[in-house]
Amino acid sequence: MELDDKVVAEYGADQIRECKGLEHIRLRPGMYIRNTDSYGLHHLVKETVDNSIDEALAGHCDTISVTIHKDGSCSIRDNGRGIPTGMREEGISTVELVMTHPNAGGKFGGGGYEISSGLHGVGLKAVNALSEYASVDVYQNGKHYRQEYKIGVPQTPLMVLEDVNETGTCVTFKPDPTIFSTVDFSYEYIRNQLRDFAYLNTGVKLVLTDEREGQEKHDEMLSEGGIKEYVEVLNKAKEVLTPEPIYFKKKYGKETIEIAFQYNDGYNEQILAFANNVNNVEGGVHLDGFKYSLTKLINDAGRKLNLLKTDDDKLSGEDVREGISAVISVKLVNPQFEGQTKTKLGNAEMRTLVIKAMNEVFEPYLEENPSVAKELIFKCLTAKKAREAARKAREATRKGVFESTALPGKLADCSSKDPELCEIYLVEGDSAGGTAKQGRDRRFQAILPLRGKILNVEKVRQHRVLENEEIKAMITAFGGGMLDDFDVTKIRYDRVICMTDADVDGSHIRILLLTFFYRYMRPLIEQGHVYVAQPPLYKISKGKQEYYFYTEEDKEEFCRENPRCDIQRYKGLGEMDKQQLWDTTMNPETRTLRRVTIQDAVEADAHFSMLMGDQPELRRQFIEQNAKYANTDLDT
Repeated sequence: MELDDKVVAEYGADQIRECKGLEHIRLRPGMYIRNTDSYGLHHLVKETVDNSIDEALAGHCDTISVTIHKDGSCSIRDNGRGIPTGMREEGISTVELVMTHPNAGGKFGGGGYEISSGLHGVGLKAVNALSEYASVDVYQNGKHYRQEYKIGVPQTPLMVLEDVNETGTCVTFKPDPTIFSTVDFSYEYIRNQLRDFAYLNTGVKLVLTDEREGQEKHDEMLSEGGIKEYVEVLNKAKEVLTPEPIYFKKKYGKETIEIAFQYNDGYNEQILAFANNVNNVEGGVHLDGFKYSLTKLINDAGRKLNLLKTDDDKLSGEDVREGISAVISVKLVNPQFEGQTKTKLGNAEMRTLVIKAMNEVFEPYLEENPSVAKELIFKCLTAKKAREAARKAREATRKGVFESTALPGKLADCSSKDPELCEIYLVEGDSAGGTAKQGRDRRFQAILPLRGKILNVEKVRQHRVLENEEIKAMITAFGGGMLDDFDVTKIRYDRVICMTDADVDGSHIRILLLTFFYRYMRPLIEQGHVYVAQPPLYKISKGKQEYYFYTEEDKEEFCRENPRCDIQRYKGLGEMDKQQLWDTTMNPETRTLRRVTIQDAVEADAHFSMLMGDQPELRRQFIEQNAKYANTDLDT
C-alpha cells in the first residue's frame, strides 16, 4: 500500500489539538453520558442525584428533592454537608474546581466518601458542560453561597449571599438544546429512577415536583422496607410461592451484600443488580455469583431430598430462575465499572462474597423449610420439562422458521434488500391486509396480515408460543430469531409497524404484539425498531374536500367551525380504500408513527404482567384509575 506524500506531510504537530477544560465533554458527550437523546438527558439528572445519594450513604443527608421548573430547567437539592467552599491554591473556590475541572472530586481516596457511585470526577462537570445555564447553591458554615455558569464557564467567582441555618447543595441546570435532540424531561422516567434510590436507601426521602404548566405533579418516596419491599412490588401482579421474600444483608469488612428474592407463578425472570446504588443493567460479577449459587444450592437441596436422583435430573440456571424476582444490592469501597455510565460491575471478589452470603443464608433456609424447598424444586422440574419441550419444538421447526430462506406465504415482501430502507406492516386481518398490499409502496414496504388475535405469550410457555402459526410467521419474516438467539443486526426491516384498527379489538391485538416483542425480541423495542401506526378516527367531507382527524378533540374543533359537513367514523382499516390508507397511514410524507420505547424496564414488566396476566382485579383497578386519560371514544 502506498501512502500519499501530501497526506503524510499534512499530519504533524499542527494537527494535534488539546481540549481545554470542559471542551472535550461538549465535543464528545457520548463518552460521558452514552448519547445525546432522552437517555443522555436524564443521565444528567442521575449524575447529580448520585452525588446527593453519596452524601446519604455517608450518613449526612436524609432528604433529596428534584424539581422540574417551568422554563425546562431542573434542580436537585439535598440537605447534606454541601460542596466545600474553601479557596484552592489555584486561586479558585473548591465549588468551581468541582464544577469545571475534569477528574477533580471527593471520590479519590481523600476521606470524603468511603462508599460512592462516582469514580471518575466527571459527573457534575458533564452536567455543567452540557447545559446552556447552570448554577450551584451551597448552604454551609451559616452562609448561602452561589456560582453561575454558561456553557460550563463561570460567570462570577463564588458569591457569598445571605446568612442561613441550613446545610446542603442545590444544583440547577438547563440542558443545551444544541447538544441534545430533546430537552424535555420525562417526569415518569425521573420518578422511576428516584423510586430505585428510595428502595435501595431505606430512610432517605426522595421528593419529585413538576412545575411545568399543565403538567404539575408531586411525588414523595420513602421506603422503610428497602429491597425486600421492592421485590414485593415486582411481584404485585403475580401469585407468589412464599408469603414473604427471602431477604438478607451481610457485611464482610467494608463490603456489604444485600439480596431479596421471591418466586412467582410466572415464566419470566426479573433480576435487578445494583452496586453502590448504580443500576448495572448489564449485570456483572455480583449477578454472576447470585445465579451460580442459586443453581448450585437448589440442585444440592434436590439431591438431599431425593427429588433429583440422576445427572439427567440436574437443573440448569434457566430452570431455577423461571419465575424469580430478585434485587441484588452491593456496596463496596473501590467499584470497578465498565464505562462512565457504569452498566456492569467487574470486581472479581464480589462474586465470591455473593456466593458466600448465599451459602450462609439460602442453604440453611432450604434445609429448615423442606416443604418450600420441595415446592420450589417441583416448579423447577416443571420448568425443565417445558424447556426441553421448547428445545424440541425449536429443533422441529428450525428448518422452517430459523434456517430456511423461504418466507411466509402470506407475506407480501418489498423489493429492496437493504434493511435500513425497509419496513414491515403487521396488519389485522386479510381484508385490511389486502387493502394495504394494494396501497403500499412495494419498493420498501412489506405487508404481513395476521389472522385474529395472536397468542398471549404472558400466559403460556415457550413451546406453546413456537407452535403458533402467526408467531412463527413473524419470526420468519423478521429474520432475527428470538430470545437468547435474537440478533437485531440480522433483522430484515428497520421498522416493524403495528397497524391495527382504532377500536378495542385493535388495541388488544396491538398489546398482544407488544407483549410478544417485549418477552421474545426485547432488543427490537430497546433499539427503536417497533412503531405503532396511527390510522385516522374520522373522515369529514365538506363539499368536494375531505379531511382526516386522528383525535376526538381535533374533530370537535373542526365541526364547531364547520357545522354542515358529513362525518364518517372509521371502525376498521378495511373501510378505507387503498388511496385513503396510503394517504393517511402509510405515506412517509403524511403519516404519523409512534415509536415504542422502554424508559423503565421494571415499570414495563409490571404493566405487561398486570395487563396480560391472570389477575383481573389488578386490570380492573388500572382501567378505573386511567380511564380518565383516554383521548378517544372506545367502541363496545
